[in-house]
Amino acid sequence: MSQELRDIVPADFSDQSRVWIFQSNRPFSEQEVLEINEQLNNFYVQWKSHGQDVKGWAQLLFQQFVVVMADEDVNAVGGCSTDGMVRVIKSFERQYQVNFFDRLNITFLVEGKAEQLPMQQVKYALEKGFIETDTPLFNNLVDTKFKLLHEWLVPLSKSWLWQKIVKS
Repeated sequence: MSQELRDIVPADFSDQSRVWIFQSNRPFSEQEVLEINEQLNNFYVQWKSHGQDVKGWAQLLFQQFVVVMADEDVNAVGGCSTDGMVRVIKSFERQYQVNFFDRLNITFLVEGKAEQLPMQQVKYALEKGFIETDTPLFNNLVDTKFKLLHEWLVPLSKSWLWQKIVKS
């Protein structure tokens, strides 16, 4: 999987490039993916911070995740430019009737497809065999290009969620 991501993510961005991941509460249709990627491209080609161009990139991945990246080795992203990015995400929420800010949905990669579960149902899904300890979980807490490539998809048993499941 990280090889496929390496083929998508810009190679000329620093490994420390800042990353934001916004997970939709539903997958987008192929047509919606095309529309959103076009709007994301329009956003990042004119993205500015403190009047300077941001070396940015954004794409909808797995039909469900808006991934935004800024190479801060070129220009740091300030609060106003981050707010501008969030406004774009909020506009998608209105346009497509989705929620990108519900942190209680957990997404797994099951048979090559993003499958989402409410957090409170993860233990049940594990007990019933819908997911396994090695089922890849999308770790949307990653915040750099390096982590995106190496830690975005991790087995459930190696994720931040595992301790919550074991303790409950």
